[in-house]
Amino acid sequence: MKASAVWLLGVVLVPVMALAQAPAADVNTITAVQVNGGTVSISGTKKPNFTTFTMTDPPRLVIDISEAVFSGVPEEVQVGNGTVTGIRTASYGSDASAIARVLIGYEREVETDIQANGNQLIVKVAGGGGQAVAQAPAETPDAQPSGAAEPATKPAGDGTAAQAAAAAETERQAQEKATAQAAAAAAADRQAQEKAAAEATARAQADADAEKKRQEEARAAAQRQEEETRASAQAAADEKKRQEEATRASAQAAADEKKRQEEEARASAKTAEEERRAAAQAAADEKKRQQEEARSAAKSTDEERRAAAQAAADEKKRQAQAAAEERQAAAQAAADERRAEQEAAAEERRQRQEQARASRESTKQEKLAMAEPRERTRREVSSGSDASAEVSSRRKTMTLVGFQQQSGASRVFIRTNEPVRYTASEDGRSVVVELENTRIDLSNNTRPLDTSFFSSPVTRVEADSSGRAVRVTINLREQVPFQARQEGNVISLDFQRTGR
Repeated sequence: MKASAVWLLGVVLVPVMALAQAPAADVNTITAVQVNGGTVSISGTKKPNFTTFTMTDPPRLVIDISEAVFSGVPEEVQVGNGTVTGIRTASYGSDASAIARVLIGYEREVETDIQANGNQLIVKVAGGGGQAVAQAPAETPDAQPSGAAEPATKPAGDGTAAQAAAAAETERQAQEKATAQAAAAAAADRQAQEKAAAEATARAQADADAEKKRQEEARAAAQRQEEETRASAQAAADEKKRQEEATRASAQAAADEKKRQEEEARASAKTAEEERRAAAQAAADEKKRQQEEARSAAKSTDEERRAAAQAAADEKKRQAQAAAEERQAAAQAAADERRAEQEAAAEERRQRQEQARASRESTKQEKLAMAEPRERTRREVSSGSDASAEVSSRRKTMTLVGFQQQSGASRVFIRTNEPVRYTASEDGRSVVVELENTRIDLSNNTRPLDTSFFSSPVTRVEADSSGRAVRVTINLREQVPFQARQEGNVISLDFQRTGR
């Protein structure tokens, strides 16, 4: 019965261990781990996807190859070439979550260079040693698959890989010892049964009943043993599953922490970039504002210069035009003067002819007749112009109307080709100056003068012809005192400024 139990245990455990070593169709199958001096080569069926970390005391390098399983690779290879002390392997999980771990032990702390070359993973270190190859051992009919009853290796964070491998080896040896003891007990039981059967043949039927009872007790014991073995195997499987889940949880937690740190780093970099862009934009805006202010100031200065230049040009043009008009008026006045002289000469000749026809009067009467017009002319001049001005009977010409700011007064002046009789009268907020026997020869002199932008009571001056006279109208902001006088051929009207 014990032999049957051992055989049944083997039937249950062998498929389980075979499944632990059987590679999945879509995973990377690690077929060899080789050591050549300080170089370790890990060969698989796919390009490896791996992570690494180091351990100290003693120095070790741990390589976890994801979605990978071992096939025909021993759990431990002793090297001892002066650089590499040995290689240990362990598997975790299954299918897509399978992890193949390779632990490389070193004699001392070394720098490693890990590169993927096709389906191989090459780990190079300084130094060298003998060559060791971790490959599948030769199979024998009684050979048990590698790692058949291997418990899950403890993660690197819970202990060293060497200690985990030693614990796994101790447990495996204990299981092999228990299996050997069960086989030995089964063999002894079988021998006892054979002996009991021989004795039963010699003994009477009474012994057959006792033998039957004993066999029943043996069957019950074997059944209990089988149940205990089955429970032990289930407990081992549950413990392995728990360790695998703990390993996956630890790996997931590490991945989550790494992801969180990467996200924080990205967020920090993004914030720094946004701050840099905001500072650059603020600097650009400030530079643009300063440039706009500079352009505005330059434009304002340029406009002021152009306005001043335009005003100077206009003033120069006006002065040139006024000078030209004065010259033209002077020429016209000279022509009028010549015509007047010619008319006077003709009149004088006519008078002489009349005097020749008339009887000659006495010299005294002729002198009195000639003196009377001169006295009348002097009286009219006194009443219509300055007493010092001599006004002829010729037609006069107004050549210019102008405006000047004087100290304490605003002056409107009227220039003619010779002295004229004039009157100045107030009409509300206007002063009207009439020049007798005068005309305007240039239409430019009829254009109004706008003086409203000056600090002056005078706002507008306009001249026009009215019959044989010229009428100059001076508009005021308000009624103010004024003085009118004629000096030579210029009539001036000074209006008192009120401080506005």
